[in-house]
Amino acid sequence: MQKHATLAYPDACDCHIHVFDDAYPLAPTATSTPPPAPAACYQEVQATLGLSRAVVVQPTGYGFDNRCTLAAIEQLGANARGIAVVRQDVADVELQSLHRAGIRGVRYMMLPGGLLPWDNLETLAARVAPLGWNINLQLDGRELPHREATLGKLPGRLVIDHIGKFLGPVTVQDEAFLSLRRLLEQGHCWIKLSAPYESARKGPPGYEDAAGLARTLARDYPERCLWASNWPHLNINPCPGDKDLLDWAFDCMETEAVKHRVLVANPAEVYGFPAA
Repeated sequence: MQKHATLAYPDACDCHIHVFDDAYPLAPTATSTPPPAPAACYQEVQATLGLSRAVVVQPTGYGFDNRCTLAAIEQLGANARGIAVVRQDVADVELQSLHRAGIRGVRYMMLPGGLLPWDNLETLAARVAPLGWNINLQLDGRELPHREATLGKLPGRLVIDHIGKFLGPVTVQDEAFLSLRRLLEQGHCWIKLSAPYESARKGPPGYEDAAGLARTLARDYPERCLWASNWPHLNINPCPGDKDLLDWAFDCMETEAVKHRVLVANPAEVYGFPAA
C-alpha cells in the first residue's frame, strides 16, 4: 500500500466527519452515546493528514438539533462546510440561515437512527436544490435498484456515502453496484470513497472486497468521487488509523490527477469551496 505525501494537496477536503461535544445534549432518538470528539481534536487530524477543508455531517445522535455541527463549522472556519438534518416542514428562512452558516446539504440516513423518510425526499430535494445543496444519502446499497428511479430524477445533487455501504457481499457485476454506476453516469450523483470498514468482509489494512469496488469507481468515474475519513469512526473497534485510511484511498486511485480530482476539485464543486 502506497503512503500518502502530507501536504501534497493543500486544498484537499475531508468530505465526511462528525463532531460531538458534551456542551450539546444528545437527542432522545440517539441510538448510542458517542465519546467526545470536538472540533479541536479533528483539527489535529487535519494537520497530521495535511488537509485544509472539511465537511461536518450532522450525526444521528443530535437529531434535528444542528447546533454542534454549526459550532464546529464556525470553529473550523472558512474552509469548512456542513450537512444538516432539518424537519420536513423547515421554513425557507431557516434554510437561508443555515446556508449562511455554511450548510450545503441535507442528510438522509436510511439506517437505524435516521429521522427523515423516503416519502418526502423528492419534495425536500426540490426545496434545497436552488441553494446548490446536495442530498447526502446513507443507505444499505443493496436497496439501490429499488430506489434508482426516484434517486435518478431528484433535482439538484445527490451524494451517496461510503462506497454505497453495501451491507452484504457485492461484486462489481452485481445489480446493486450496477445501479450505483447508472446513477453516477447521470451526472448529478457523487460517491464517497470512504469508511471501507462499514461494509467490507475482509479487514484492514486492505479491505480487499471494498477496495475492488472503490478502485472501479475511481477508475471509471473520477469526476464523481469524493474522499472522506468518517472521523471519529464511531463504534469501530479497533479504531482505524486516519493515515492508514487515507493511504488506503490513495491506493485505490491510479494517478496523481485522479487524487487531485477526488480530494480537491470535486469537493470544491459539490460543497462550494473556491476552485483550486
